[in-house]
Order: sequence, then C-alpha cells, then structure tokens
Amino acid sequence: MMNIREAFAEAEILKGASPSVLADLASCASLRRVKGGSHLFLDKEEVTTLYVMAEGMAALYKYADNGEKRVIFVYGRGQSLNEDMLSGLPASVSCEVIEDGMVLCFPFCRVTAAMKNDYGFCSSVMDSMSLKIRRLYRQMKNASNLLRGDKKIAAKLWKLSRDFGIPAADCADGGNTGGTVIDMNLTITYLADMLGSKRETVSRQLKVLTDLGLVDYSNGKFIIPDRDALQKYFKTP
Repeated sequence: MMNIREAFAEAEILKGASPSVLADLASCASLRRVKGGSHLFLDKEEVTTLYVMAEGMAALYKYADNGEKRVIFVYGRGQSLNEDMLSGLPASVSCEVIEDGMVLCFPFCRVTAAMKNDYGFCSSVMDSMSLKIRRLYRQMKNASNLLRGDKKIAAKLWKLSRDFGIPAADCADGGNTGGTVIDMNLTITYLADMLGSKRETVSRQLKVLTDLGLVDYSNGKFIIPDRDALQKYFKTP
C-alpha cells in the first residue's frame, strides 16, 4: 500500500517545493483510499481541501442546461484536481473517481501559506493551472463546429493515448496487435460524455475511424495502431 512519502514523489505540484515546505505539507497531509464511482466534491460545493491523485483516475465534469453530462478533464497519477479553488470560491465542477485509487489531501490554508513562503512551490502550482487553461483553449477549438465529429473523436483519443497509453504488447486486453492501448476504463458512453455528444452519434462517427484502421475498439479497450496517423487525420484540413 502506498505511503505518504511515495505519494509525495508522484505529486507534480510538489516537484519544485523546498525541503522545508515538503516537511510542513507532510505534517498536515493525509492519504485517502477512494473507490470508483465515488465523488471527491460536487459542483457549487464549498471545498477546503486540495486533492492530488496518487493512484487511479478521476474526472472533472459538469451538466449542461439540457442535463447532458460533459467530462472536461480526466486526471491520473500525480495530477492535482482542484488547485483553481485556492481562491476560496465554491467548486465550479464535480469530481468523480473513475478508477479505485489513492488521493493525497492537503488543507487549503496550509497550501496557500506554503505558496507564500516558497516560490518554487508556488511556480509549480501556477504551472499546473496554466496547463489546464491551455488545455481548455484547445477544447474550445475542438468543440467548435469547425471540426467534424470524427475528427473531434480522433483528437480526443489521440490525447488520451498520449496521457494514458501503454504499448499494446504490455496489456492483457491488447491482443496480438501493435500500437497503443488507452489504459483506462473508457466506454463509448463515457467518450460521448467527454465530447458532449450523444452515444449514438459518437458510435456512428467512431465507425469511420475504425473502418479507416485508425482506431480499434475490442475487449472494452481502445487501441490506436498508429498515433502519428491518427494525429495527421484530425490535423489535416
């Protein structure tokens, strides 16, 4: 079972922290086991804890006005989930654990105090938030009507294969094929939630990619035979 020291080694926002700040945060941190399907926080909820995934995966999502669920981000090992709430505002999204794991917890008050005392730690937190902003910009582009549905799916699967991909040969569900397996519990329904689209629409558009040999979906796993070919597909006008 993972301990605090091992969890600290995984946390990306702690990479730039000084030894004194690491010691201070270790004195207030806790490591919590979480189950898939549970929530760490809900939209509009008052949150006083910074969460970092030490093991497993979690997703940030919102419901649209029409009641459809839209997954905004999926985070894995070492990634922080809610540093944007350090300002003290209520949560603007919900956070659902999608795979059993461990989450590292810090009181916000101790995190903000550490940021004031350590530029390296403060810079790591800011870098994490900056990366989220840049990803949102890209999502806004991909969500526009300028990109066809099949290309939106291709772009999303390419990114997931970059963030959560493992060689197919290393995955029991990868069969005898080459390429990259997206190593997460990703169904067509959940992919539709990520894209803010209907399952039936995504299933139909996904068939375009499978017919072209750019994506394989078998045994409940998405396999990308050639990531470069998939990237070229969604980037080509």
